[in-house]
Amino acid sequence: MTDNSNTTKTPSPKPGSPKSPDRSPGPSPPGPGNLLAAEIVDDDDDRDSALGDNDSLNSTESVSSSILEYRIIKGRTYHSERHGSSYYAPNDERQNASADITHHYLTLLLEGKLFLAPIKKDVKRVLDIGTGTGIWAIDFADEYPHAEVTGTDLSPTQPSWVPPNVQFEIDDATQPWTWDEGTFDFVHLRYLFGSIADWTQLFKEAFRVCAPGGWIESGEAEPVVTSDDGTVKPGSAMETWGRLFVESGEKIGRSFKVISEDVQRKGMEAAGFVDIQTVQYKIPMSGWTADPKLAEVGRYVRLTVENDMEGYSTFLWNNVLEWPADEHQIFLMSSRKELKDRTIHPYFTAQYVYGRKPE
Repeated sequence: MTDNSNTTKTPSPKPGSPKSPDRSPGPSPPGPGNLLAAEIVDDDDDRDSALGDNDSLNSTESVSSSILEYRIIKGRTYHSERHGSSYYAPNDERQNASADITHHYLTLLLEGKLFLAPIKKDVKRVLDIGTGTGIWAIDFADEYPHAEVTGTDLSPTQPSWVPPNVQFEIDDATQPWTWDEGTFDFVHLRYLFGSIADWTQLFKEAFRVCAPGGWIESGEAEPVVTSDDGTVKPGSAMETWGRLFVESGEKIGRSFKVISEDVQRKGMEAAGFVDIQTVQYKIPMSGWTADPKLAEVGRYVRLTVENDMEGYSTFLWNNVLEWPADEHQIFLMSSRKELKDRTIHPYFTAQYVYGRKPE
Protein backbone atom coordinates (compact mmCIF):
# COMPACT_ATOMS: atom_id res chain seq x y z
CA MET A 1 0.00 0.00 0.00
CA THR A 2 1.02 3.56 -0.44
CA ASP A 3 0.70 7.08 0.93
CA ASN A 4 1.04 9.88 -1.60
CA SER A 5 1.21 12.73 0.87
CA ASN A 6 4.58 12.35 2.58
CA THR A 7 8.05 11.38 1.44
CA THR A 8 11.39 10.74 3.05
CA LYS A 9 14.39 10.91 0.70
CA THR A 10 17.96 9.77 0.93
CA PRO A 11 20.49 9.66 -1.88
CA SER A 12 20.54 6.56 -4.10
CA PRO A 13 23.86 4.72 -3.92
CA LYS A 14 25.29 3.54 -7.20
CA PRO A 15 25.86 -0.17 -6.57
CA GLY A 16 23.29 -2.49 -8.10
CA SER A 17 20.44 -4.09 -6.22
CA PRO A 18 20.07 -7.61 -4.98
CA LYS A 19 18.12 -9.64 -7.48
CA SER A 20 14.99 -11.62 -6.80
CA PRO A 21 15.43 -15.41 -6.66
CA ASP A 22 16.38 -17.14 -9.89
CA ARG A 23 13.45 -17.60 -12.21
CA SER A 24 12.99 -20.83 -14.05
CA PRO A 25 11.02 -21.13 -17.29
CA GLY A 26 8.17 -23.54 -17.69
CA PRO A 27 4.91 -24.31 -19.43
CA SER A 28 2.11 -21.76 -19.36
CA PRO A 29 -0.34 -22.10 -16.48
CA PRO A 30 -3.88 -23.20 -17.27
CA GLY A 31 -6.32 -20.48 -18.20
CA PRO A 32 -9.70 -19.76 -16.64
CA GLY A 33 -11.87 -22.81 -16.09
CA ASN A 34 -9.13 -25.40 -16.55
CA LEU A 35 -8.78 -28.02 -13.83
CA LEU A 36 -5.54 -28.47 -11.96
CA ALA A 37 -4.58 -32.14 -12.10
CA ALA A 38 -3.42 -33.69 -8.83
CA GLU A 39 0.10 -35.03 -8.75
CA ILE A 40 0.41 -38.74 -7.99
CA VAL A 41 3.87 -38.83 -6.42
CA ASP A 42 4.39 -37.42 -2.95
CA ASP A 43 6.68 -34.44 -2.38
CA ASP A 44 6.65 -32.60 0.92
CA ASP A 45 9.10 -29.83 -0.03
CA ASP A 46 8.35 -27.98 2.38
CA ARG A 47 15.61 -6.88 -1.09
CA ASP A 48 17.32 -1.73 -1.21
CA SER A 49 15.75 2.16 -2.64
CA ALA A 50 16.71 4.99 -2.10
CA LEU A 51 13.97 7.13 -0.99
CA GLY A 52 15.28 8.88 -4.13
CA ASP A 53 16.39 12.33 -5.05
CA ASN A 54 14.52 13.02 -8.30
CA ASP A 55 12.79 16.32 -7.55
CA SER A 56 10.70 16.17 -10.72
CA LEU A 57 8.88 13.15 -9.30
CA ASN A 58 8.68 14.36 -5.71
CA SER A 59 4.96 14.42 -4.97
CA THR A 60 5.17 14.77 -1.21
CA GLU A 61 6.77 16.63 1.67
CA SER A 62 9.30 15.36 4.17
CA VAL A 63 7.87 12.55 6.26
CA SER A 64 7.09 13.39 9.86
CA SER A 65 8.20 11.22 12.72
CA SER A 66 4.62 10.00 13.15
CA ILE A 67 5.00 7.91 9.97
CA LEU A 68 7.57 5.81 11.83
CA GLU A 69 5.38 5.38 14.91
CA TYR A 70 4.16 1.95 13.92
CA ARG A 71 1.25 0.29 15.65
CA ILE A 72 2.15 -2.74 17.77
CA ILE A 73 -0.38 -5.58 17.74
CA LYS A 74 0.51 -8.82 19.50
CA GLY A 75 4.20 -8.09 19.07
CA ARG A 76 3.98 -7.28 15.35
CA THR A 77 4.37 -3.83 13.78
CA TYR A 78 1.80 -2.33 11.40
CA HIS A 79 1.57 0.88 9.38
CA SER A 80 1.35 4.09 11.38
CA GLU A 81 -2.07 5.20 12.60
CA ARG A 82 -1.34 8.47 10.84
CA HIS A 83 -2.69 6.93 7.64
CA GLY A 84 -6.00 5.94 9.17
CA SER A 85 -5.29 2.61 7.50
CA SER A 86 -6.94 -0.68 8.33
CA TYR A 87 -4.38 -2.57 6.26
CA TYR A 88 -4.38 -6.08 7.60
CA ALA A 89 -0.75 -7.23 7.18
CA PRO A 90 2.26 -6.25 9.32
CA ASN A 91 5.18 -4.26 7.89
CA ASP A 92 7.93 -6.07 9.80
CA GLU A 93 10.80 -8.25 8.62
CA ARG A 94 8.90 -11.52 8.74
CA GLN A 95 6.02 -10.25 6.63
CA ASN A 96 8.44 -8.56 4.23
CA ALA A 97 10.14 -11.91 3.66
CA SER A 98 6.76 -13.38 2.72
CA ALA A 99 6.17 -10.45 0.36
CA ASP A 100 9.46 -11.14 -1.44
CA ILE A 101 8.55 -14.83 -1.79
CA THR A 102 5.20 -13.74 -3.21
CA HIS A 103 7.04 -11.65 -5.80
CA HIS A 104 9.03 -14.71 -6.75
CA TYR A 105 6.06 -17.03 -7.25
CA LEU A 106 4.22 -14.37 -9.27
CA THR A 107 7.29 -13.94 -11.48
CA LEU A 108 7.39 -17.71 -11.98
CA LEU A 109 3.70 -17.62 -12.81
CA LEU A 110 4.36 -15.02 -15.55
CA GLU A 111 7.14 -17.13 -17.07
CA GLY A 112 9.90 -14.95 -15.63
CA LYS A 113 8.24 -11.67 -16.65
CA LEU A 114 7.49 -8.76 -14.35
CA PHE A 115 4.32 -7.71 -16.19
CA LEU A 116 2.06 -8.60 -19.10
CA ALA A 117 1.22 -5.19 -20.56
CA PRO A 118 2.84 -4.46 -23.96
CA ILE A 119 4.75 -1.40 -22.81
CA LYS A 120 7.34 0.26 -25.03
CA LYS A 121 10.92 -0.89 -24.58
CA ASP A 122 12.02 2.73 -24.24
CA VAL A 123 9.61 3.38 -21.34
CA LYS A 124 10.83 6.44 -19.43
CA ARG A 125 8.86 6.82 -16.22
CA VAL A 126 7.25 4.04 -14.21
CA LEU A 127 5.11 4.15 -11.06
CA ASP A 128 4.75 1.13 -8.74
CA ILE A 129 1.81 1.59 -6.37
CA GLY A 130 1.97 -0.50 -3.18
CA THR A 131 5.62 -1.31 -3.73
CA GLY A 132 6.03 -3.05 -0.35
CA THR A 133 9.66 -4.12 -0.05
CA GLY A 134 10.33 -2.50 -3.43
CA ILE A 135 11.39 -5.76 -5.04
CA TRP A 136 9.27 -5.36 -8.19
CA ALA A 137 10.49 -1.78 -8.68
CA ILE A 138 14.10 -2.85 -8.17
CA ASP A 139 13.85 -5.73 -10.62
CA PHE A 140 12.16 -3.48 -13.18
CA ALA A 141 14.85 -0.83 -12.77
CA ASP A 142 17.54 -3.46 -13.34
CA GLU A 143 15.79 -4.69 -16.47
CA TYR A 144 15.11 -1.17 -17.80
CA PRO A 145 18.11 0.92 -16.67
CA HIS A 146 17.02 3.86 -18.84
CA ALA A 147 13.68 4.15 -16.98
CA GLU A 148 13.03 6.21 -13.86
CA VAL A 149 11.09 4.03 -11.41
CA THR A 150 9.11 5.38 -8.45
CA GLY A 151 7.70 3.01 -5.84
CA THR A 152 5.24 4.11 -3.17
CA ASP A 153 4.00 2.55 0.06
CA LEU A 154 2.69 3.41 3.51
CA SER A 155 5.94 2.57 5.31
CA PRO A 156 9.64 3.01 4.48
CA THR A 157 10.39 -0.72 4.50
CA GLN A 158 12.40 -0.70 1.28
CA PRO A 159 16.15 -1.35 1.20
CA SER A 160 18.76 1.35 0.77
CA TRP A 161 21.01 -0.30 -1.81
CA VAL A 162 19.23 -0.10 -5.15
CA PRO A 163 19.80 0.78 -8.79
CA PRO A 164 20.39 4.51 -9.28
CA ASN A 165 17.18 4.81 -11.32
CA VAL A 166 14.87 3.89 -8.41
CA GLN A 167 13.30 6.09 -5.75
CA PHE A 168 10.75 5.27 -3.09
CA GLU A 169 8.16 7.56 -1.51
CA ILE A 170 5.87 7.24 1.50
CA ASP A 171 2.47 7.54 -0.14
CA ASP A 172 -1.18 6.76 0.45
CA ALA A 173 -2.79 5.79 -2.85
CA THR A 174 -6.26 6.17 -1.35
CA GLN A 175 -5.69 9.92 -1.11
CA PRO A 176 -5.53 12.32 -4.10
CA TRP A 177 -2.33 11.78 -6.05
CA THR A 178 -0.22 14.90 -6.46
CA TRP A 179 1.83 14.00 -9.53
CA ASP A 180 1.17 16.03 -12.64
CA GLU A 181 -1.12 14.73 -15.34
CA GLY A 182 0.60 12.43 -17.81
CA THR A 183 3.74 11.89 -15.70
CA PHE A 184 4.16 8.12 -16.11
CA ASP A 185 4.40 5.79 -19.12
CA PHE A 186 3.50 2.73 -17.05
CA VAL A 187 1.50 2.49 -13.82
CA HIS A 188 1.83 -0.83 -12.00
CA LEU A 189 -0.40 -1.96 -9.12
CA ARG A 190 -0.23 -5.36 -7.46
CA TYR A 191 -1.85 -7.17 -4.52
CA LEU A 192 -3.81 -4.25 -3.10
CA PHE A 193 -6.79 -6.43 -2.18
CA GLY A 194 -8.22 -5.61 1.22
CA SER A 195 -6.74 -2.10 1.24
CA ILE A 196 -8.83 -0.08 -1.25
CA ALA A 197 -12.28 1.31 -0.46
CA ASP A 198 -12.87 3.01 -3.83
CA TRP A 199 -11.26 1.14 -6.73
CA THR A 200 -12.88 3.41 -9.33
CA GLN A 201 -11.23 6.47 -7.81
CA LEU A 202 -7.92 4.62 -7.64
CA PHE A 203 -8.00 3.91 -11.37
CA LYS A 204 -9.12 7.46 -12.15
CA GLU A 205 -6.01 8.77 -10.41
CA ALA A 206 -3.91 6.25 -12.32
CA PHE A 207 -5.50 7.40 -15.59
CA ARG A 208 -4.75 11.04 -14.81
CA VAL A 209 -1.04 10.50 -14.10
CA CYS A 210 -0.63 8.05 -16.99
CA ALA A 211 0.75 9.58 -20.19
CA PRO A 212 -1.33 9.35 -23.41
CA GLY A 213 -0.51 5.98 -24.98
CA GLY A 214 0.82 4.71 -21.65
CA TRP A 215 -0.26 1.52 -19.91
CA ILE A 216 -1.66 0.44 -16.57
CA GLU A 217 -1.50 -3.06 -15.11
CA SER A 218 -3.28 -4.37 -12.03
CA GLY A 219 -2.38 -7.79 -10.61
CA GLU A 220 -4.71 -9.01 -7.87
CA ALA A 221 -5.64 -12.20 -6.09
CA GLU A 222 -8.76 -13.34 -4.29
CA PRO A 223 -7.78 -15.10 -1.05
CA VAL A 224 -10.71 -17.50 -1.18
CA VAL A 225 -9.36 -21.06 -1.13
CA THR A 226 -11.25 -23.75 -3.02
CA SER A 227 -10.68 -26.97 -4.97
CA ASP A 228 -11.98 -28.52 -8.17
CA ASP A 229 -12.43 -31.96 -6.63
CA GLY A 230 -14.16 -31.13 -3.36
CA THR A 231 -11.11 -31.82 -1.20
CA VAL A 232 -11.34 -28.37 0.42
CA LYS A 233 -14.22 -29.14 2.76
CA PRO A 234 -16.69 -26.68 4.32
CA GLY A 235 -15.46 -25.76 7.77
CA SER A 236 -11.87 -26.79 7.02
CA ALA A 237 -8.97 -24.47 7.77
CA MET A 238 -8.46 -23.82 4.05
CA GLU A 239 -12.10 -22.81 3.65
CA THR A 240 -11.91 -20.68 6.79
CA TRP A 241 -9.20 -18.50 5.21
CA GLY A 242 -11.73 -17.34 2.65
CA ARG A 243 -14.37 -16.54 5.27
CA LEU A 244 -11.76 -14.68 7.32
CA PHE A 245 -10.85 -12.38 4.44
CA VAL A 246 -14.30 -11.94 2.91
CA GLU A 247 -16.09 -11.17 6.18
CA SER A 248 -13.29 -8.84 7.30
CA GLY A 249 -13.45 -6.96 4.00
CA GLU A 250 -17.17 -6.48 4.36
CA LYS A 251 -16.71 -5.15 7.87
CA ILE A 252 -13.94 -2.63 7.09
CA GLY A 253 -15.32 -1.63 3.69
CA ARG A 254 -12.26 -2.82 1.77
CA SER A 255 -13.20 -5.83 -0.29
CA PHE A 256 -11.06 -8.91 -0.74
CA LYS A 257 -13.40 -10.12 -3.53
CA VAL A 258 -11.72 -8.05 -6.21
CA ILE A 259 -11.96 -10.77 -8.87
CA SER A 260 -15.54 -11.85 -8.14
CA GLU A 261 -16.59 -8.20 -8.19
CA ASP A 262 -14.51 -7.48 -11.31
CA VAL A 263 -13.23 -4.23 -9.80
CA GLN A 264 -10.12 -4.10 -12.01
CA ARG A 265 -11.84 -4.08 -15.40
CA LYS A 266 -14.80 -2.01 -14.23
CA GLY A 267 -12.50 0.56 -12.65
CA MET A 268 -10.28 0.83 -15.71
CA GLU A 269 -13.26 1.19 -18.03
CA ALA A 270 -14.80 3.89 -15.83
CA ALA A 271 -11.48 5.74 -15.75
CA GLY A 272 -11.21 5.76 -19.55
CA PHE A 273 -8.61 3.09 -20.33
CA VAL A 274 -9.03 1.15 -23.58
CA ASP A 275 -7.68 -2.09 -25.09
CA ILE A 276 -8.28 -3.77 -21.73
CA GLN A 277 -7.14 -7.37 -21.44
CA THR A 278 -7.69 -9.87 -18.63
CA VAL A 279 -5.58 -12.93 -17.79
CA GLN A 280 -6.64 -15.23 -14.96
CA TYR A 281 -4.74 -18.01 -13.19
CA LYS A 282 -5.45 -20.74 -10.69
CA ILE A 283 -2.63 -20.82 -8.14
CA PRO A 284 -2.14 -24.00 -6.06
CA MET A 285 -1.46 -23.54 -2.36
CA SER A 286 1.20 -26.27 -2.35
CA GLY A 287 3.02 -28.54 -4.79
CA TRP A 288 0.17 -31.01 -5.27
CA THR A 289 -0.54 -30.36 -8.95
CA ALA A 290 0.84 -32.57 -11.74
CA ASP A 291 1.83 -29.49 -13.75
CA PRO A 292 5.55 -29.09 -12.90
CA LYS A 293 5.51 -25.32 -13.34
CA LEU A 294 2.47 -24.79 -11.14
CA ALA A 295 3.83 -27.31 -8.63
CA GLU A 296 6.88 -25.06 -8.24
CA VAL A 297 4.66 -22.00 -7.90
CA GLY A 298 2.59 -23.86 -5.31
CA ARG A 299 5.62 -24.77 -3.23
CA TYR A 300 6.55 -21.08 -3.00
CA VAL A 301 2.95 -20.18 -2.13
CA ARG A 302 3.06 -22.68 0.70
CA LEU A 303 6.39 -21.23 1.80
CA THR A 304 5.10 -17.65 1.95
CA VAL A 305 1.97 -18.71 3.82
CA GLU A 306 3.77 -20.95 6.31
CA ASN A 307 6.42 -18.29 6.87
CA ASP A 308 3.85 -15.87 8.28
CA MET A 309 0.39 -17.33 8.79
CA GLU A 310 0.13 -15.22 11.91
CA GLY A 311 0.89 -12.02 10.01
CA TYR A 312 -1.75 -12.69 7.38
CA SER A 313 -4.46 -13.52 9.92
CA THR A 314 -3.85 -11.97 13.36
CA PHE A 315 -5.25 -8.47 12.77
CA LEU A 316 -8.33 -9.69 10.92
CA TRP A 317 -9.07 -12.54 13.33
CA ASN A 318 -8.60 -10.60 16.57
CA ASN A 319 -9.14 -6.93 15.79
CA VAL A 320 -11.65 -6.91 12.95
CA LEU A 321 -13.88 -9.95 13.36
CA GLU A 322 -13.03 -10.51 17.04
CA TRP A 323 -13.30 -14.25 16.69
CA PRO A 324 -12.39 -16.30 19.80
CA ALA A 325 -8.71 -15.71 20.46
CA ASP A 326 -8.12 -19.23 21.75
CA GLU A 327 -9.28 -20.67 18.42
CA HIS A 328 -6.72 -18.74 16.38
CA GLN A 329 -3.80 -21.02 17.20
CA ILE A 330 -5.95 -24.08 16.51
CA PHE A 331 -6.80 -22.59 13.13
CA LEU A 332 -3.12 -21.99 12.36
CA MET A 333 -2.14 -25.54 13.33
CA SER A 334 -4.95 -26.96 11.20
CA SER A 335 -3.86 -24.79 8.27
CA ARG A 336 -0.30 -26.09 8.44
CA LYS A 337 -1.56 -29.67 8.62
CA GLU A 338 -3.86 -29.23 5.60
CA LEU A 339 -1.13 -27.59 3.52
CA LYS A 340 1.03 -30.69 4.06
CA ASP A 341 -1.78 -33.10 3.16
CA ARG A 342 -1.29 -34.10 -0.48
CA THR A 343 -4.82 -35.48 -0.69
CA ILE A 344 -6.14 -31.91 -0.36
CA HIS A 345 -5.86 -29.80 -3.53
CA PRO A 346 -6.42 -26.15 -2.57
CA TYR A 347 -5.96 -23.20 -4.89
CA PHE A 348 -6.90 -19.53 -5.15
CA THR A 349 -7.37 -17.25 -8.15
CA ALA A 350 -5.15 -14.44 -9.39
CA GLN A 351 -6.00 -12.01 -12.18
CA TYR A 352 -3.98 -9.53 -14.21
CA VAL A 353 -5.81 -6.75 -16.05
CA TYR A 354 -4.02 -4.21 -18.21
CA GLY A 355 -5.14 -1.35 -20.41
CA ARG A 356 -3.95 1.69 -22.39
CA LYS A 357 -4.68 5.39 -22.02
CA PRO A 358 -5.86 6.75 -25.40
CA GLU A 359 -3.45 8.99 -27.34
